Amino acid sequence: MKKTEIEPIGYIRTDFKEKFGIPRQSGRAPSLQAEIIFCPEYRNADMFRGIEGFSHLWLLFDFSLTREKGWSATVRPPRLGGNTRVGVFASRSPFRPNHIGLSCVKLEAIRRTQEYGTILIVSGADLLDGTPVFDVKPYLPLADCIPQASGGYSEQGETHKLTVVFPEPLLSEIPPEKRAGLQECLADDPRPAYKDEPNRLYGISFGGFNIRFTVDKDTLTVQEIQP
Repeated sequence: MKKTEIEPIGYIRTDFKEKFGIPRQSGRAPSLQAEIIFCPEYRNADMFRGIEGFSHLWLLFDFSLTREKGWSATVRPPRLGGNTRVGVFASRSPFRPNHIGLSCVKLEAIRRTQEYGTILIVSGADLLDGTPVFDVKPYLPLADCIPQASGGYSEQGETHKLTVVFPEPLLSEIPPEKRAGLQECLADDPRPAYKDEPNRLYGISFGGFNIRFTVDKDTLTVQEIQP
């Protein structure tokens, strides 16, 4: 069989410099904003004609951090406690034969710039800063939304959210436009599902800050912020 080679058409800019803390699925933190920057050969304005009529987009991207780690026939979804295995094709694990991911994001704006040409401003992305993007496709409500679809084991953690206690003196250190997205990420419980250590201090890298917090039962408390 002839191999097919694909190359990125651009990359995404987000506030996440490391994997820990990124929402587990797109849309879980809807206030998060990101920018899609296209490679020079894909900045032709004609390529975006009509895109403003769609509210949401599909992004096909590269799980670039996991490429060197290979793939596995079975994986352990975090929301199943980290011990139960399922088939890789029954998961959205990054450890896949082709390392291709799929995310649905909301199109917030289309920005024309001299340096980068057309930039797409999107929200709700669950991607690491610098992630290569292979393709952008419009989300079609009539075809892509199936109300009666079942979500398998993923439904077990679908409604799991934490109460976030973010002291005002600490919150004031975060730029106003980033606060809602950060709090949504924290409420989504970034810890592995099998971790339950009330005294443990966790930290996520977000927007140039290290946000350090503890979790006791269903309450997450931000303890300190480091630049």
